[in-house]
Amino acid sequence: MTSPTAPTGASAWTAWTGGRASAVWPPPGTDVPLPAQDDVLGEARVVVVPLRTRFRGLLAREAVLLRGPAGWAEWAPFAEYDDDEAAWWLLAALEAAWVGPPAPVRAAVPVNATVPALAPGEVADVVARVPGARTAKVKVAEPGVEPARADAEDVDRVAAVRSALGPGGRVRVDANGGWSPERAARVLAALAAQGPLEYAEQPCADVAGLVDLRARLAAAGLDVPVAADESIRRAADPLAVVRAGAADVAVLKVPPLGGARGLLALAEVLRRDHGVPVVVSSALDTSVGLAAGVRAAAALPDLAHACGLATGSLLAADVAGPLVVVDGALDVAAATAATADLSPARLDAVAARADVAAAWRERLGRAWRRLATASRTGGGAGSAGAR
Repeated sequence: MTSPTAPTGASAWTAWTGGRASAVWPPPGTDVPLPAQDDVLGEARVVVVPLRTRFRGLLAREAVLLRGPAGWAEWAPFAEYDDDEAAWWLLAALEAAWVGPPAPVRAAVPVNATVPALAPGEVADVVARVPGARTAKVKVAEPGVEPARADAEDVDRVAAVRSALGPGGRVRVDANGGWSPERAARVLAALAAQGPLEYAEQPCADVAGLVDLRARLAAAGLDVPVAADESIRRAADPLAVVRAGAADVAVLKVPPLGGARGLLALAEVLRRDHGVPVVVSSALDTSVGLAAGVRAAAALPDLAHACGLATGSLLAADVAGPLVVVDGALDVAAATAATADLSPARLDAVAARADVAAAWRERLGRAWRRLATASRTGGGAGSAGAR
């Protein structure tokens, strides 16, 4: 077994992916054999964790917890993701459980509060659940809401977040691709009139829309940086958005990039070749998935922004002792310890119904077979949205 160190440079990312859209084992810089399907399924636990409030249209987060020689890991691709995309998430989980994390270079990771699409009066309590955080990410462009109403509610919500953070607080907004370029420019102008925006995350759905928006912002004299999320994690080529000059910041998540080492390799290319800083964010994970994100962020040589890894505060229950934010940061050692040995009682409390568990185990088997086939053949066509 090779030492589980982080790869560096464009060569690490390119050599591993080779331009493929399919997840391929092993993770870059390692030579651990692909775990057998029976070993992966052997101790798998399917859980359903309730949320405090609706988020991404969900009231609960379903996940599969896997246990390997390096500890527990989480596999939780969203229901709409196909097997190709789910295989990337499985690659990340198997790396965490069978290889282990890369070496950290910092003891703590600064984090932001995440504010769902709530009424202004509910905002202060959400921000307070992340003690010491000086940055908040605010969800905007809520799907299913009439646009004019949604835009007005967004302006009010962001104002409430600014008030909750107090002077010097940093605000970023996340539209999840829900705006057209014209609408994005209009709403961002209204939000910037309140005060600075750290950045707008994925304001438009595609790269062309982001390029259009950046031109509109420049023409209006608005200094609002644009961050890319879905245009990286759900793209066959995650570097296309920065090559197009469409992003100032890259938001990276461990699961869709195939694990911590894939994330670190891509982050190095973004930093060195494009001058684009990264933010590590969660995928609405349980504490097990969040701990993997914390360890990935802790291994980054540069970390200029708070990371979106305090989303455990959105959960009404959890599979482990919650990751505790202290002075706006998560301690790496504490996050690792909190998720090292999961309590059977906690797991039983959020265990999925038998039919739900069976469906997830069947899906896991399909993703494993997809990963095994791609790894044997050195890749494959994969889906256009492989990450």
